[in-house]
Amino acid sequence: MDINFIDMMEPTPKLLTKRCKIIALAIRIFLQFSIYPITLIVWYLEGWFIAVLTLLLGFIVIGIIRSKLRNDSIPVKQREYNYNDTGIATWYTAKQFCYPEEIKQ
Repeated sequence: MDINFIDMMEPTPKLLTKRCKIIALAIRIFLQFSIYPITLIVWYLEGWFIAVLTLLLGFIVIGIIRSKLRNDSIPVKQREYNYNDTGIATWYTAKQFCYPEEIKQ
């Protein structure tokens, strides 16, 4: 039985400073939970029908943002792996904010 595995080129970077960890946490919280308070605000202001539509549109928009962050930060050979929001936020923070000159290629 021939099983082909994707070679792991780079491990997920470790964030060393508090600033980097806070940025990654903020990105992760944004990706995971941002649509719910917005939906509750719309529900309070407009009604439940528009709130449901806002929730569905929010899932689409956050999915687009998540895929954009993933494609901007994770190396090309590793994009076939599944990454959760924590992994995407860690990669993006490491490449864009913390040590871009060491990781960016």
